[in-house]
Amino acid sequence: MRDDELDAQQVPAAVLMASTWQATLFLGVVTLILGVIVSFHPGGSLNVVAVLLGILVIISGIFQLVRVFDRAEQHRVWLGISGFVFIVVGVLLIRHLHLTVAAIGLLVGITWIVQGIAALIAAFSGAREGAAWWGIFGAISLIAGIVVTASPVTSVTVLAALLGIWFIVMGLFEIIGAFLIRRAVSSGQPSVPGSAERGAASQGAGL
Repeated sequence: MRDDELDAQQVPAAVLMASTWQATLFLGVVTLILGVIVSFHPGGSLNVVAVLLGILVIISGIFQLVRVFDRAEQHRVWLGISGFVFIVVGVLLIRHLHLTVAAIGLLVGITWIVQGIAALIAAFSGAREGAAWWGIFGAISLIAGIVVTASPVTSVTVLAALLGIWFIVMGLFEIIGAFLIRRAVSSGQPSVPGSAERGAASQGAGL
């Protein structure tokens, strides 16, 4: 009875492992393709991101305008104004992609500058343990933020290309991992462990 229960537990595990390597392979291929596209066309990829950002802002504005017609809403005037502004900003983001990419670069650069300053403050005001690491991280983040802020479009394009290369590396690792999982499944799946021995034992007992 316990042997049958063990077989019933091992079969779903094998099925799960088989589906896992297939999902990992699919994810790796998609990541690899995305990395190749972004690496060879970083500017076009940023334009796609800019368009999606503009569409998201427009949708947000539409939702706010819809809420204006709700009589229970207490801030209908402000919602109407903000909804109109959001729609205008979304249209501008889509029509002027170069400015949108520059805005994205400025946002990334300012974020890195703030992060670098915070890390430097933590390095000089916190405990000595790990202070050197936080100091180095803060300095690199601050310098990178200044560089990106000074030339946002070029910097973001370079960052997009580097991100594409990272996607390619991750996709290759995921594909290799998928085949390793498949190899593990194929080596342990031909027969359920112990089933052949139990079958031989039952035949011997019948004789």
